[in-house]
Amino acid sequence: MTLPPLSIQDLAPISQGYSTQDALARTLDLARLGDEMGFSRLWYAEHHGMASIASSAPEILIANAAANTSRIRVGAGGVMLPNHVPLRVVETYRTLNGLFPDRIDLGIGRAGGSDGLTLRALRSTGGEDFPHEFAELLAFERGGFPDDHPLSRVKVVPGEIDLAPIWLLGSSGASAQMAGQYGIGYAFASHFSPTPAGPAFEAYRSAFRPSDQFEKPHAILCVAVICAPTDEEAKHLSKSMELTWLSLRSNNPQKIAPPEAADAHPWTEAERAFVESQSNLWIVGSPETVKAKIEEKLAETAADEVMISTTIHDYDKRLESYRLLKQVWG
Repeated sequence: MTLPPLSIQDLAPISQGYSTQDALARTLDLARLGDEMGFSRLWYAEHHGMASIASSAPEILIANAAANTSRIRVGAGGVMLPNHVPLRVVETYRTLNGLFPDRIDLGIGRAGGSDGLTLRALRSTGGEDFPHEFAELLAFERGGFPDDHPLSRVKVVPGEIDLAPIWLLGSSGASAQMAGQYGIGYAFASHFSPTPAGPAFEAYRSAFRPSDQFEKPHAILCVAVICAPTDEEAKHLSKSMELTWLSLRSNNPQKIAPPEAADAHPWTEAERAFVESQSNLWIVGSPETVKAKIEEKLAETAADEVMISTTIHDYDKRLESYRLLKQVWG
């Protein structure tokens, strides 16, 4: 099997014992590692109101990473469109594309990425009107408004700069056909979604129509990975993820706990069952183990690219996880 390129998704995780400023500073360590080791792209996800995640403003992280690297593509994975005015998104990502030509990506998500109260504070539409919002964003970029539409007279600036390539993100397959029909890229969030990715990829490719940005379909599979020198160490490091998901389930997000905190936690039977069901989505092990498990997913999806999302309490161990996988991947 010819292995597809590897990419990185960064949530800017905040670990216990560290400040948020520390977490933001460490995003550059991962960006530079990805740039040096030949990862294809680096995406920052938009989340709000979560104590464990510092990536509430992806466009700022994108600009910082792009300014401190030379090759890797940097983008949003993604902008949660219901939280934003479409015109503002077009302006922002045209500006980034002007500053860093041919290195910026614009991933678009249809969810809000937070709890109901926080989304209310963001004036989020909640995703109910996403098809209209997305069509409006494309119309600003592609000149798709009818002549008699009032927004057809809006001058989008900066001018003479194209919008960064657009990717539609999905976790259930609902966005797959839309991405294909619009002729844009598609990324499936297997790192948190139990829905099989294969049918979504098939729907995307079947519906695909070539566009100026994408001559052919390009589907990214995002997976959660924890890689360490041995299976045993990787399993130990993954215990931090157990408490992270447990806190999310209880609507009480906390900073990423060290693995030892999971050993000390007084697990109930229900909590343990929940974590075990969630951990089925994680790929945990030595480089050889992780590579083999990703290859199984590739056989099911024929993904054009694999994006790795890694959450580990120790920032250096997190970097090591990406390094080990890239070395064995080739």
